[in-house]
Amino acid sequence: VNFNGTETVAIRAAGNVSSITDNGTGDYTVNFTTAISDANYAAIATAAGQVRTASTFSVGTQLAASVRVISYNDVGTLNDTDAMNVAIFR
Repeated sequence: VNFNGTETVAIRAAGNVSSITDNGTGDYTVNFTTAISDANYAAIATAAGQVRTASTFSVGTQLAASVRVISYNDVGTLNDTDAMNVAIFR
């Protein structure tokens, strides 16, 4: 999925993603259209295009129906990112 992580969170393009939940600054849950068979998948989060500051991304809770991703700026504070990308590999 590629989504706008600033202001009103919006999906730009996706495969098997029904929605994004904005849990607060720099904290998102990617909700799958069809659940994956279990939570033992690989998830990668990155940014594309223009970002506000240098960012670090981490994958939080992985469930069969969703994955939580978090974006931090270069000093470790949660920050929204203009173009978030999350890829799931099973």
